[in-house]
Amino acid sequence: MTPELNSKIAAWRQKAVDGTLTLEEMKEAIVALRAGRVSAAIASATSKSKKAPMAVPSADSLMDELFGDMREVSK
Repeated sequence: MTPELNSKIAAWRQKAVDGTLTLEEMKEAIVALRAGRVSAAIASATSKSKKAPMAVPSADSLMDELFGDMREVSK
């Protein structure tokens, strides 16, 4: 992770503890963290011999599971 991402994660964590994390910041955090997980999954899959890469859900799919119809209202 980049120093910038680490800084953002620390800020999001503090806001979550304080109860001031907004829905937009939560969405941004999920997208950023999921992007890192996709990269990790791809790297792991390519390092394994002849195993198919595991399916990693997209950030949009995860957001739909978490927020459902709320996403459409907030757009």
